[in-house]
Amino acid sequence: MTSLGVVFRPQLPPERLRAYARLAQDSGLDELWLWEDCFLAGGVSAAAAALAWTERLRVGIGLLPVPLRNVAVTAMETAALHRMFPGRASVVVGHGVQDWMGQVGARAASPLTLLGEHLDALRALLRGEKLTVQGRYVTLDGVALDWPPPQPAPVLAGATGPRTLRLSGAKADGTLLTCATSPDGVREARRLIEEGRAAAGRAQPHRVVVYLLAATGAGAAERVR
Repeated sequence: MTSLGVVFRPQLPPERLRAYARLAQDSGLDELWLWEDCFLAGGVSAAAAALAWTERLRVGIGLLPVPLRNVAVTAMETAALHRMFPGRASVVVGHGVQDWMGQVGARAASPLTLLGEHLDALRALLRGEKLTVQGRYVTLDGVALDWPPPQPAPVLAGATGPRTLRLSGAKADGTLLTCATSPDGVREARRLIEEGRAAAGRAQPHRVVVYLLAATGAGAAERVR
């Protein structure tokens, strides 16, 4: 099943989000996507507001940079969104822009290891598990959510390179691809995701979200270029 949505870019001022979200819903779109670029608007706060301002629109955060966030905090905020707005929130985690991560002192020596540990812990916490982990980056000691989601809460990963795409297939419930991904790039990404799924023995559905550049009206093709 294919859904159509629109992106609210973080370069737009946050005070414009309410009208944008309402227009997206009134136009019949299925989804509204936000993301958390440094050092613009916060992804979770913006998503919560957009969900509260609409009734049926699904809202995705694509993506939250894992170096900026302790996995327990990510789990708490994700669970809260799913409990307050059942079936309407999508959360994507990813590496983030490494230069920005360096600016805030959060750059990881191995982004792939960090993302893998974060995905494992986040998905387990959202399943309601009590977790003790001593990884290279993720450390938890008897941590469990008091208010886990009552229903399964899928976690997606943002990915571009082959190793991250395979990791997403192995450890995430879906993958977000950037607007720089061509149709052939989508096919190749799906192949790499399937390699990761097969290696991990996973058979459940894996959602793929793709951002697209779009324009309408006079001169649309030129504006897209």
